[in-house]
Amino acid sequence: MRRAALAVGCALVLALAGCRRVPEEPERAAGPSPYLRSLLLPSVGPTPYDWRRLPGRVVMVSFFATWCFPCLAELPTLEALQKEFGPQGFQVVLVGLDLDGTRVLEPFAEQYALNFPVLVSDTAMQQGQSAFGLIPALPATFLLDKEGQVAGAWQGMAGHKDVSQAVEKLLRR
Repeated sequence: MRRAALAVGCALVLALAGCRRVPEEPERAAGPSPYLRSLLLPSVGPTPYDWRRLPGRVVMVSFFATWCFPCLAELPTLEALQKEFGPQGFQVVLVGLDLDGTRVLEPFAEQYALNFPVLVSDTAMQQGQSAFGLIPALPATFLLDKEGQVAGAWQGMAGHKDVSQAVEKLLRR
């Protein structure tokens, strides 16, 4: 009898040990996603930049450097995408990873007069300490949905057709 009571007691202890209150679903943090918060950077050049206008838009973030030939070759595609989809809630944002920062990016942005903002990365971003992590190759492009979450990514030059289809799909949602 004592053995049976001990067995029941052990079973009860083990059963209760596995019972825990299931935490409620955590609420999403108020405000923009970590990816959008990473874009709270200074801008250079003639195109105005207001970080607060990004939430609710489909955003293409392209990391580049002024010395990167494929990055420069991709600029006409990014301009065409901005022109085509901008009025529908799409925004291209170019993030310069040049180590000389504003000193190099300011004249670049003025010379090219792009139809989207050019941002200057900070040291933390250059070291991979942002929501985007370390950028191993340039150009690197991330497509964020209207909630600010990564919905697509490309390394190297992205083709206009593929990117256009991805942007259209996100804009329809």
